[in-house]
Amino acid sequence: MASFIFPGQGSQSLGMAKDFNDNFKIAKQAFEEIEEYTKLDIRKIIFYNEDNKLDLTQYTQICIFASSYVIFKTFIDEHKFSFEDINVMMGHSLGEYTALTCSNKLSLKNCSLILKKRGELMSNAVAPNITGMAALIGKDSNYIQKIIDDNNLKIQIANDNSPIQIVISGSKDEIIKSKELFLKENHIKKFVILNVSAAFHSKYMLKAQAELGEEIEKLEFNQNQIQIISNYDAHSYNDTPNIKKNLKFQMANQVQWTQSVKKLEQIGEKNIIEIGPNKILSGLINRISKKFDIRSINQISDL
Repeated sequence: MASFIFPGQGSQSLGMAKDFNDNFKIAKQAFEEIEEYTKLDIRKIIFYNEDNKLDLTQYTQICIFASSYVIFKTFIDEHKFSFEDINVMMGHSLGEYTALTCSNKLSLKNCSLILKKRGELMSNAVAPNITGMAALIGKDSNYIQKIIDDNNLKIQIANDNSPIQIVISGSKDEIIKSKELFLKENHIKKFVILNVSAAFHSKYMLKAQAELGEEIEKLEFNQNQIQIISNYDAHSYNDTPNIKKNLKFQMANQVQWTQSVKKLEQIGEKNIIEIGPNKILSGLINRISKKFDIRSINQISDL
C-alpha cells in the first residue's frame, strides 16, 4: 500500500512537468484537457513564464495542480498502479484539491474550474501589499502561539509545517513589527518574509472562503475507499459530507500539516509517494517523523 501527497503554493518552478508533456502522450492530453476546461494557456505560463504569471496567485495554483496531476497520471499509467493499492491521499493547501482529483473523488473538470476560481478569489481577497506572510524557523507551533498570545500580536499561524517551521499571516505592518520580537527576544533562528500577495489561511480570507464555499457546495463528489486527510482538522475521511465541510473551512484556517503527517503515521502508513514540483513536502515530513519511506516524483528520471 502507498500514500500519495501533493504540494501547494510555493512549490512552483519554471518548466515543471515539461519533460512529461514532451515525452508522454497521456501527460500532454491531461494538460490539454485542463487548458480546455479553464481556457488558460497553462503550458505557456509554466514553460515560459509568460508575463511573469507563474508567481501570480490567480495562475500559480492551477499551474501547480496541472503539473502534479500530469505527473500522477503518467506515474500511474507507467507503473500500472492499481487504485486498490492506494489507502490515503493528502495535499498541502491547494494540494488537497489535487488529492481529491487524483483519488477520483472530484472530476478533473470540476477541480480545474474550482481551483481557477480559488486562485482568483485569494488573489483579490485584499488590496496588494497590505497583508503578508512570514516563515519562522526553529520552534514549534505551541511555542509560536504562546508568543502571539503573550504579546497580543494581531497575527495568526497559517501553516504548521513541521516542528521547526511555522508560517504566520497578518498585516504587513504587524508582521514586520513582530520580527525583532521573534528573533531577539524569543530565539527564533530565522524569520523570512514570504513573497506572497496576501495573508493566506487567515481571517483576511474569510470573505473569499465564504464565496468559494458556495461553489464547493455545488460540487459532486464520488465515494471510494481512499481516505483523504484534511488540512483543516488533520483527520481522515472518505465520506462526501465531511470532505466537503472541511474543504469549505480550509482557505481561512491553519494548514495542520504536522498533525496530518502524524495522522498518517497513526493509521500505519509506511510508504509515501510525493507527486509534484520540487521536494518540499518530503523535507517537511522528514522533520516530523522518520518512520516513512518517501519517494518524490517530479521529473522523468524519478519514474
